[in-house]
Amino acid sequence: MALLEITNLTVEFATAHGSLKAVDQVSLSLDAGDIVAIVGESGSGKSVAMLALMGLLPWTATITADQMSFDGKDLLTMNAKQRRAIIGKDISMIFQEPMTSLNPCFSVEYQISEVLAQHFGGSRGSHKNKVIELLEKVGIPAPETRLKAYPHQLSGGMSQRVMIAMMIACEPKLLIADEPTTALDVTIQAQILELLVELQQANSMALVLITHDMAVVAETADRVVVQYAGQQVEQRPVTELFNNPRHPYTQALLSALPEYAKGKTLNAIPGVVPGQLDRPVGCLFSPRCEHAKDLCHSQPAPRSEGVLCHYPLPINTTAVIQTEAVS
Repeated sequence: MALLEITNLTVEFATAHGSLKAVDQVSLSLDAGDIVAIVGESGSGKSVAMLALMGLLPWTATITADQMSFDGKDLLTMNAKQRRAIIGKDISMIFQEPMTSLNPCFSVEYQISEVLAQHFGGSRGSHKNKVIELLEKVGIPAPETRLKAYPHQLSGGMSQRVMIAMMIACEPKLLIADEPTTALDVTIQAQILELLVELQQANSMALVLITHDMAVVAETADRVVVQYAGQQVEQRPVTELFNNPRHPYTQALLSALPEYAKGKTLNAIPGVVPGQLDRPVGCLFSPRCEHAKDLCHSQPAPRSEGVLCHYPLPINTTAVIQTEAVS
């Protein structure tokens, strides 16, 4: 039995202009120990899909799915109290922008010990040694001296490490990392990614990595989910996807990598991800796709062999870029 099973997840938001479909029939299956990357441009529904799993979307959101289960438990029929017992303990999420994710009014010790007290009982003070152990585990030097520090006293990399310590405090079975390296310099990015993979391997937990950085995907993931305008357009093992993309959007993302340019002008995908009021009638990617034909502009794309496209790229397409080139 899979650790996480999501089938045809759809998320719609009520707006002044009608319903906005932010996630459109996305499916995902994870086993313990899996590392899956979800990639796509901003507006592709990557974060919204995972926030729906966490139960953290606002009241304006309507969530439907054929199945959404975790560790054998049905999340769709679970009440709020049952959901709270899982979220933060068995499923944890590292949010974007660590500098704003931490509460500026409370110390590092307070915020981490609050998680432990919530799920394991006892007072916050009784978990001090565990907090020190967690800070040490995520590579914070002299952790005892950081207990009383406030978020504004920490660097971006240090704040991200504190967030990771908080999220692994209860040894989750599933960790979701939403753009964990955003706003960090390159050296710190590499350290954070290495830390996440080390923790994932040590605890045999499943890791979902939300990112727009294909180099990050090449370095860490086993499997890649490509999303566009809320739809899942392709899902394949990382090596297969890099060497033989089947969806034109995946090919365009890989072609935009600096390593592919080889000193020439960078390739760019024309246009933008469609919003609520400018969604195409046919395939959502058709206005930006260099392979689009008349059928693509008039009919929604069917799913064939896991690829959402009228005309998937041939299986023997010449490799766009080897994963080693971006790792």
